[in-house]
Amino acid sequence: MKAKDVAWHAGNWYVNAKSIGLEHEGFLARPDAWYTEAMYRSSARLVAYLAQKYDIPLDRQHILGHDTVPGPTASTIRGMHTDPGPYWDWRHYFELLGRPFEAAAGPDSGVVTIRPDYAANRPRYTGCVSAGAPCADHGSSAVRLYSGPGESYPLVKDVGLGSAPTTGVNDLSSRVSTGQQYAVADRKGDWTAIWYLGQKAWFRNPKQNPTAVNATGRTVTPRDGLKSVPVFGRAYPEAAAYPAGVPAQPVSPLPYTLPAGQRYVVGDRLPGQYYYAVGFDAASHRVVVGKEQYYEIQFGHRVGFVRAADVRVVPSGS
Repeated sequence: MKAKDVAWHAGNWYVNAKSIGLEHEGFLARPDAWYTEAMYRSSARLVAYLAQKYDIPLDRQHILGHDTVPGPTASTIRGMHTDPGPYWDWRHYFELLGRPFEAAAGPDSGVVTIRPDYAANRPRYTGCVSAGAPCADHGSSAVRLYSGPGESYPLVKDVGLGSAPTTGVNDLSSRVSTGQQYAVADRKGDWTAIWYLGQKAWFRNPKQNPTAVNATGRTVTPRDGLKSVPVFGRAYPEAAAYPAGVPAQPVSPLPYTLPAGQRYVVGDRLPGQYYYAVGFDAASHRVVVGKEQYYEIQFGHRVGFVRAADVRVVPSGS
């Protein structure tokens, strides 16, 4: 396909219509068979070229895995893609892109960038070969999240999935990935808490061998007086923006909220937008742009969207 065309690849029409999708051959549970150095290098060359041509920032707010694309509606969350999975080496990939993940702030910063040592970071997963069976020991870009500062605490839960979190290789409930940025919620000894899916989520982050580095950036929090704000899986326009002949799309929130007192790292500010294309005849296609503005945020493992009118932007150090 040409870059100007829209491909159905991410399971979210809004994201498909506003992105360039690159498919990589392989299976996430068999990284050594598929994630070769040749693949990393050829992919990075292509992404670097496209980023320069289309002025796309080289960061994890703009270079998404399928596994970070949100479900557009509540009913789609369970069926979303989980690739490239925990074994894709994002740290190496961004080094090839010339944008390594570096510390950018002091020890008391309000934002962290996830950055474990890929080779040494070896969380246990199951289900690579058969359901419930342990996966082979392997380096990973993913860091596991707990409901308290210790591995004796339960894994954090993703209410959108409606099931208890597991260590399954395709279960994204309770993990973050290299390069993703989150607002710090707390620190205790070797453990750091971040705001994640509306809750505190803890990961082991010892000073001598950190799994995250301190960063700066902008965050959003609910405007004063709001107890919480809805989170969306797509940033669609308000109903009044649709012209005659183009059905207005529902703006339905996901089963998450962003509570007062919590902060989430911001990507872009975006107008509500919908690409109407029900056939291959380009003459019938329409781009609907509304007045409603949204922010893309790193809400959980996947990104989400909040209305700009519902939140205020706060520097990470404030």
